[in-house]
Amino acid sequence: MRPIRVSAISFLNTAPLMWDFEHQPTTELTQNFSIRYTVPSQCATELAAGTADIGIVPVITTATIPGLVIVPDVSIAARGPVRSILLISRKPIADVRTVAVDTSSRTSVALLQVLLTRFHGGPRQFLPMGPDLGPMLRVCDAALLIGDAALSTLTSNLYVYDLAYCWKTFTSKPFVFALWALRRDAIAEARPGLPIAQIFQRSRDHGLQPANVTAIARDWSPRLGLAVDDLESYLRDNIYYGFDADCKAGLELFFQYAHECELIPAVPSLEYL
Repeated sequence: MRPIRVSAISFLNTAPLMWDFEHQPTTELTQNFSIRYTVPSQCATELAAGTADIGIVPVITTATIPGLVIVPDVSIAARGPVRSILLISRKPIADVRTVAVDTSSRTSVALLQVLLTRFHGGPRQFLPMGPDLGPMLRVCDAALLIGDAALSTLTSNLYVYDLAYCWKTFTSKPFVFALWALRRDAIAEARPGLPIAQIFQRSRDHGLQPANVTAIARDWSPRLGLAVDDLESYLRDNIYYGFDADCKAGLELFFQYAHECELIPAVPSLEYL
């Protein structure tokens, strides 16, 4: 028996998911889990390498990492504009030919590829770059920014496309960005009977209590240079932390399109904890 190694994301939108681990760590949590923070793409890399046991992974990576099981009823999704996954461009999207992409999230890059290929005239040239809008737009027509960088970037006099809103416009479905995924073989190494799914669901529920959303927003406001009310609205209104039937349908459609665009080898069949 050993602690479960958690690869978590150091973005604002994951803070509610980690509430119990950060703010009310019980003996059950401290004895059975160890936490490491990174970016979404690295969470997937650590799961694939076996250096982490559970991670909040970009959904696109569930199609390529074998032996994963999903924590049910928890996701990072959007049922409308998400505000933190943005294509920012010097010209209308139809005229964009080159895109600098922040590779912190593989799902956002794949979503952009799907949207451009299926709904905006075909694939474009992508150039991986760090999430700094100025340099990105100096070398490319447009830039993909995600997470905190997207929330805090000034976009005046530029074209801004919210990818979750674009997806909803074309498909009428929510978009799921990330899921808690657990290596199946890690379950056997954890404490017998440890209620893993309930622990992560309960942490999410506590993090979304109104007083705790306010506390998260106050904590992150000086980091991002944004108003507390604005961050509360983002967590409450833009991010959806459930994983209901509509989200599953949206995810299945995304997998189908991603496969048709040759971004994944096959449409995965997810297994739940």
